[in-house]
Amino acid sequence: MTHVELNHRELERYVRRVSDRWPLDRAVLGGARVADLRGAGPQRERGPEYVIVLVSEYFDGVPWLERVYVAGTLWDAYEMGAPADVHAYTQAEFDRKRESLASVRDAVEHGLELLPEHA
Repeated sequence: MTHVELNHRELERYVRRVSDRWPLDRAVLGGARVADLRGAGPQRERGPEYVIVLVSEYFDGVPWLERVYVAGTLWDAYEMGAPADVHAYTQAEFDRKRESLASVRDAVEHGLELLPEHA
């Protein structure tokens, strides 16, 4: 497998597209491609290529499936080279899911912060 850099320009555009709809408190990128960049060995279960965790109080009152669907349609899989597993939570939901979902916990612990104030 060849080493591929992340498309940071497209990641910035993605965060901007989502933020135009729901101002974000936090955006984290995880997944196999980020693990590759951090030196994870090839002999592992890859899981999703990208995991996006979005946190916004503006998600409150928006059905979870609607948030995930809209945020997912804003992801450009062609530009990024793979689809993303999108998670969209309020802060309270995020606090619970970080404890209960391994993919969310891993993204937060080992991923890339996409908003400058969290980097």
